[in-house]
Amino acid sequence: MTNAPPRIAIVWRGDRQARRTATPQNNRFHRIFEELAAVGLAPEPAVFDEEFADEVLEQLLAVDAVLVWVNPLDDGKARKILDALLRQVAEAGRFVSAHPDVILKMGVKEVLYETRHIGWGVDTRLYRTAADFRQAFVPTFLAAGPRVLKQNRGNGGQGIWKVELVGAPAGGATLISVLEAKSGSVPEAIDLSDFMSRCESYFTEGGCIVDQPFQSRLPEGMIRCYMSGCRVVGFGQQLVKALVTSGAGREPLQPGPRIMHPASAEPFQTLRGRMESEWTPEMMSTLGIEAASLPIIWDADFLYGPPDASGNDTYVLCEINVSSVFAIPDEAPTEIARAMASRLRPSAV
Repeated sequence: MTNAPPRIAIVWRGDRQARRTATPQNNRFHRIFEELAAVGLAPEPAVFDEEFADEVLEQLLAVDAVLVWVNPLDDGKARKILDALLRQVAEAGRFVSAHPDVILKMGVKEVLYETRHIGWGVDTRLYRTAADFRQAFVPTFLAAGPRVLKQNRGNGGQGIWKVELVGAPAGGATLISVLEAKSGSVPEAIDLSDFMSRCESYFTEGGCIVDQPFQSRLPEGMIRCYMSGCRVVGFGQQLVKALVTSGAGREPLQPGPRIMHPASAEPFQTLRGRMESEWTPEMMSTLGIEAASLPIIWDADFLYGPPDASGNDTYVLCEINVSSVFAIPDEAPTEIARAMASRLRPSAV
């Protein structure tokens, strides 16, 4: 009988050279390696690419757990092969920090529609087909104010558009202004029908479009709430420039730095309380996610909504990120390590 520490494979994307030379010290996750080792676990690098997926699968089947840090889209590559690999690993009895089935529930834009009734929700609509989109997204709807359209899966602002009406329909055409959240984008005037044609690719392979009202307080910044399971482990605050233009209206703006704060930071205690006691449990109930399946590390991005009747801030969920968090608060690696240890050695925690 062995008392060997549980082996944890940390998965991130890289080429064969990166896989061959990876050590616990020479990567951006070195703090995670250190904290996992400190709680008696044995972490090891598991650099992934589709080119050597079979090799990675063999490695993951030999460990006790897998901690995954891979974007849904990265330099033109998606997670289709990796997700199939992780399902196989999970079916073999290995613990996976963020199961692909859970990611499909909470790590896609559709979660904004499914949880629109929760306190973080707003008037959110969902279009499952191009025909639905053309029928519902009409000029009279846009006349009420700008909207934000989001493809179901993506990152880095890809497929996220601010759309607003420029002028009244004339001669069968409707002129709109669109601005993508992707870095370097500038506003573009385009016919509504042409823009809808551009968006048709978002419906392939079961995709959809989520539609929310544009939040006028966007220039005040975004708050990223970092979670480990059901617990808040820190915050990141950033003055975002996506979907915001300069006074001239044509130049792309650069985002400000993300300022990290501990979970105890006073300005965010209302948000922390709601996330831990209300919104996360309500999300889990709505999506059918058990506590044991909640990702080890995930984050929720919030914008400021209109103040409530008492003048207090409200918060609007704009995205949930699962399994692809790079920058994390200083306290998070310790919390991640404790969470992993509790899953693998509950009697020792």
